[in-house]
Amino acid sequence: MTDAAKPDEKAPGDEKSIDSHVEGPDSAPGAGLEREDAQPDEVLDAVAQVPAGVHVIETRKGMWSDGSGDTSGYGRIVRTVELPNAGLPDDGWYAGVTGRLLQLVPDALVRVVFDRGELTFFIAREKLTEAMGQLRDDAQLRFEFCASVSGVHYPTDTGAELHVAYHLQSMTHNRRLRVETTAPDGDPHVPSVVAIYPAADWHERETWDMFGIVFDGHPHLTRILMPDDWVGHPQRKDYPLGGIPVEYKGATVPPPDQRRSYR
Repeated sequence: MTDAAKPDEKAPGDEKSIDSHVEGPDSAPGAGLEREDAQPDEVLDAVAQVPAGVHVIETRKGMWSDGSGDTSGYGRIVRTVELPNAGLPDDGWYAGVTGRLLQLVPDALVRVVFDRGELTFFIAREKLTEAMGQLRDDAQLRFEFCASVSGVHYPTDTGAELHVAYHLQSMTHNRRLRVETTAPDGDPHVPSVVAIYPAADWHERETWDMFGIVFDGHPHLTRILMPDDWVGHPQRKDYPLGGIPVEYKGATVPPPDQRRSYR
């Protein structure tokens, strides 16, 4: 007989080829089943660079105050409007999604707000369409559905008086995300996302109608609630709350402080 290896013996070099298919607990990242909250160091480092802390937008007066006929809500209550952020939690998918977007679109995030269990990305408007495309198409993100687009007007948020909020949902991963971008009063332009999320078509029209935010690239940006010849945008904070003629049957609306009390 020759000295060839017996059938039940491993020939020299076979140990590596066989053991390479078996990953132990100390093998490279990706071995076995990882917890969803286990994030690579580079992801956590990227997330840590996103500005945090409380951002005070304005001090607001009024919101259904007692003892006033101001049913519009802008009467006598004083409260602070702020965007708090104590940092992302250690568990869950939040850090992973944030780090992934930073990898795909660097410098897209102006700030990240995590408050009351909800995650909000503030994205620079010049990066909006690129970021939204990645949020929709990337396999690790997959926010396929844009449920709504809405506007907010903060007159004292200097340089960012107009906000646009997008509510996204991932059917694949069962997650929800809010995206916001801002524009100054003097340049109220934001890129349209209709080409990425067709359902945003009429939502952007309503936001333009109510707030005067111009969505560049929208297929047909016209009024949707108010008549085409209406002057102004009714949901802006600087729009009159009353005391102006109403163009129906010659009626007028009194100023808020002169209205009857409903309490």
